[in-house]
Amino acid sequence: MNHSGPFESDNNSNTEDLANNGVMVIINCFLNVSLILTAILGNALVLTAILTTPSFRSPSMIMLCNLAVADFLVGLITQPFYIIKELTENRLLDILWDTLAYSFCGVSLLIITAISVDRFMALHYHLRYSSLVTISRVKFVIALVWCINFLSSAVYFSNHFIYHFAIAVITGICLIVSTFSYMGIYRIVRRHRLQIHTQQEAMQCSTSEDDLHYVRMKQSALNTFIFYIILVMCYLPMYILLTLHGLSQKPWPTEWNFATTLVFTNSSINPFLFCWRLRELRGAAVKTAKKIFCIQSESE
Repeated sequence: MNHSGPFESDNNSNTEDLANNGVMVIINCFLNVSLILTAILGNALVLTAILTTPSFRSPSMIMLCNLAVADFLVGLITQPFYIIKELTENRLLDILWDTLAYSFCGVSLLIITAISVDRFMALHYHLRYSSLVTISRVKFVIALVWCINFLSSAVYFSNHFIYHFAIAVITGICLIVSTFSYMGIYRIVRRHRLQIHTQQEAMQCSTSEDDLHYVRMKQSALNTFIFYIILVMCYLPMYILLTLHGLSQKPWPTEWNFATTLVFTNSSINPFLFCWRLRELRGAAVKTAKKIFCIQSESE
């Protein structure tokens, strides 16, 4: 932000603003170049690990696989368009970036939200979960998410304000749904802990089965809480700026660019976050990486 003195001319002020803006653009582009590498490599590794592991055919893994595809496309397509647009200020690239960013990042956000709902249902309806959340239903919902995101991008060409307002509304809904899902997960784990504690006091003993079930629920709650914190950190600034832009019609260029980069950061963090917190996926990813490394070593 420019803090020019009262005796400085408007030309000096404009020149300083342009120089500051140029520095911010370079810094932002450099950050995105780094994020592109992690988004492509990380999500490609997760995607390969899921597709080459026959046991990963559960509804949650199908959602995770589509999340990896969306995040991979963010790094492969959306971010390069964004960097070139920032450096060239080309109007056509600006349109392509805006529509592609919503399509791929929108899919990523909706799938992350669906994963939070899925984890809540797995705990709340643990006896009926397998009949409620089936592979066919998950595939239908995922296909619907992809179609709606790409078709809704056409709104951009008719009305920019409605387009960005719709993005703000959808982002807000996703954050609210995720918040309630994680609050529900926390309450379920807390209630289960109290039940086990009461039973232990009454019987003066504990069963290994109850302890194991509680440990798994506690781990699931911790995982989902970490996913939620990362989600809020990456998407909340963009939601706030979209809301402020809709109310005041101010451009907020610098804030907007860094909020956009923060959204892109989520696509780079997701594969490493899921591999860190999900032991089975981490093991499959490590095996896949070793196979790729061995193949490359033999070819050399």
